[in-house]
Amino acid sequence: MNNNYCVIMAGGIGSRFWPLSRKTMPKQFIDILGTGRTLIQQTYDRFSKLIPKENFLIVTNVKYHNLVAEQLPELNEEQILLEPFRRNTAPCIAYAANKIKKKNPEANIIVAPSDHIISKEEEFVRQVENALAFVKNNDALVTLGIKPSRPETGYGYIQVKKKVDFNGIDNLFKVKTFTEKPDAVMAEVFINTGEFFWNSGIFIWSVQSIMKAFRTHLEDIAVLFEKGQKFYNTANEINFINKTYPECQSISIDYGIMEKAQNVYVLTSDFYWSDLGTWSALYENEEKNGEGNVIDGDNVLVYDSNNCIIKVTGDKFVVIHGLDGYIVAESNDALMVCKREDEQQIKKFVTDVRIKKGDSLV
Repeated sequence: MNNNYCVIMAGGIGSRFWPLSRKTMPKQFIDILGTGRTLIQQTYDRFSKLIPKENFLIVTNVKYHNLVAEQLPELNEEQILLEPFRRNTAPCIAYAANKIKKKNPEANIIVAPSDHIISKEEEFVRQVENALAFVKNNDALVTLGIKPSRPETGYGYIQVKKKVDFNGIDNLFKVKTFTEKPDAVMAEVFINTGEFFWNSGIFIWSVQSIMKAFRTHLEDIAVLFEKGQKFYNTANEINFINKTYPECQSISIDYGIMEKAQNVYVLTSDFYWSDLGTWSALYENEEKNGEGNVIDGDNVLVYDSNNCIIKVTGDKFVVIHGLDGYIVAESNDALMVCKREDEQQIKKFVTDVRIKKGDSLV
């Protein structure tokens, strides 16, 4: 029996990618990079080098069941876990861990978001294999830390402490602190110390270690989901989950467990990684022309414009003139023009659109 499992979290709505990402079609189900594979398909492809298809679980919102089933036809119905409400990452991980434990109490689990970009995949796979080997024999919660290439303010950071000796691996460290997104000055300080790495949000642990961590740090969630042991992998699982989720607090695994536990480790890595969370992140990952523009659309003319990302769908003809550092994003019935430096306002735009026009445009 293969004891390694992968849980892909795919329930978000990607509101910072509006208007391309909508509630009905969030970014993880879109081929944003034009590769022929959507972000969730790329995530599955990446981990399928390590994990047999029967050992994948996708946790998503009930609204996206059909999208997951269509885009990952390799999986069966039992492998698609449906959340009735969004409750952040801790409840969805508790759900998946309990379901896996019933099937295989010796399991080791990779937990990953569905919308990241990773290159140097051979190096990535090697690091994940090292993490799986470590957690198999140790009560440890491991995350992948990415060597920062710039003082990024949009990512969380991990500060490392002492190096850990394991099987000759020279990049395994005990974690000293987790730090949320810093301001520009502090991000520069982090980079200069050499002790800080980007928090990738990719976790590896044994099912026993994560269950113990839930009981220690999030006992209320642990108790709720452990009550379902007789229901997991049966016809009654969905009813149990639908009754349980309203009782769950909404909390992230980072805040609820990783920042509090004493047995947290990081494998520091330098493969290319991006949390594709914003238009600026997409801009950084796309090929730019001589004017620094990223242009995606067959019917676009651009004049005297620099450092913009322009993404236009359909047959509409678009002319851009005199913009510097803007996002121009159009999808079906919505158009957004916004300074890249002000993209944190997009969530407010989405809220205001919902108030003015209802849910049809978001």
